[in-house]
Amino acid sequence: MDTVLFPARADDVLSLVQDFTFKLTADDIPEDVLKTAWMLLLDTLGICISATPMEAGVLAREMAVRLYNTAQAEDRATMVFDGRTASIAGAAFAAATQTDNLDGHDGYNPTKGHIGVVVVPTLIAMAEHLPQLSGRDALAALIVGYEVAGRAGIALHATTSDYHTSGAWNGLGVAALAARLRNSTPEQLREAWGIAEYHGPRSQMMREIANPTMLHDGSGMGALIGVSAIVMAEAGFTGAPAITVEAPEVARHWTDLGTFWQTSHQYIKPYPICRWAHASIDGAREICLAQGVTHDQVARVEIRSFHNAVQLFPTMPDSTSKAQYSLPFAVATMITHGRIGLEHISGSGLEDAVVADLVSRTTLIEEARHEARYPVGRWADVTLHLHDGRVLHSGDTHARGGPERPFAKEDIVAKYMEFAVPVLGEARSIAIRDAILGLGAADAKFSDVMQHLFAAP
Repeated sequence: MDTVLFPARADDVLSLVQDFTFKLTADDIPEDVLKTAWMLLLDTLGICISATPMEAGVLAREMAVRLYNTAQAEDRATMVFDGRTASIAGAAFAAATQTDNLDGHDGYNPTKGHIGVVVVPTLIAMAEHLPQLSGRDALAALIVGYEVAGRAGIALHATTSDYHTSGAWNGLGVAALAARLRNSTPEQLREAWGIAEYHGPRSQMMREIANPTMLHDGSGMGALIGVSAIVMAEAGFTGAPAITVEAPEVARHWTDLGTFWQTSHQYIKPYPICRWAHASIDGAREICLAQGVTHDQVARVEIRSFHNAVQLFPTMPDSTSKAQYSLPFAVATMITHGRIGLEHISGSGLEDAVVADLVSRTTLIEEARHEARYPVGRWADVTLHLHDGRVLHSGDTHARGGPERPFAKEDIVAKYMEFAVPVLGEARSIAIRDAILGLGAADAKFSDVMQHLFAAP
């Protein structure tokens, strides 16, 4: 039977969430949840590393220096894989923005969005001022960020009609993580949640899907406002209440804090592509692996999936932003190359004639049974029509990497190395990997990880 760590009345959700944020210890958290947290940390950093030389990452760091810098030492942080400084809010913004623009980071189905992309950069920005922070305490703070952000996202989607990007709600998790590490007061956190919710970017996700840009999922601004909110609240700026925390109609989304660990239900992406496309990619992948199909055998492709998936960019993309939001391109790339890496969604990969030809022979169909299972499940089925007359079906396929089809530790480590090594080299990538995987040790310090994160590649 689950133990309720911080029991609270249904009409006192605010106290429950405040207690969870400040009083939760690493010893309160099941060991398997802690282990999940350090794998999520490793995975997110791998994507952040790989995104460092991308145009969006370069621009994000430049904007942090130009727009979000500070002369105050206590408010300053070093930008990861760059070495220059910005404000703590600016450093979190830069890392979140560059990670967000390589769409290979974790997510949580019920939120229809992403958390690690903001809480990992925030943890690093805050931890630079906490050299004695233990590995286990750092993981506990990260878990607080995941648990608060996830419930804020679910509460927002339950109370608004528009489908907003992750930045609209993940800043509340950022504020909680930051408040915990800064020893803010519960009252300051309450004001910070109100500020973060009010100023969070209520950006329309489907607008970005229709016209993909570097704005992506709004998480750069989510990180920026989440960190800014706690600093503002500490200075006396008011903003409470946050509807997504305190409104009576959202109480039911918070009362399982400490009994149901959303952290353990995040998915990890095998591809740097919008999660909506993953079931279709996996369906095509599994046909090709099982039947030995190569791209030159395929006459046409039919993809059936849920509504939002078939709204993804329908033709050959001409930018990395569009490539990460293109369903037929992703499936055609998998059929052609057997994998999807950064090289396929950038540079010459955007001019691949074989992939473009297959994209032109792909049909997208909205399927009612897949729509009925969204967003809790991400399903698709794929049919390959071959030149020799054979018709091969994937059957209903769920995207890999989540609790429905989890990856082993070895899979996650291999993905991290695939993305990190081309940018940082093998020795530094291994040093980061080993430091993260050692965070559970009693004597581990988070500075064991931090020492490897700041120098430019």
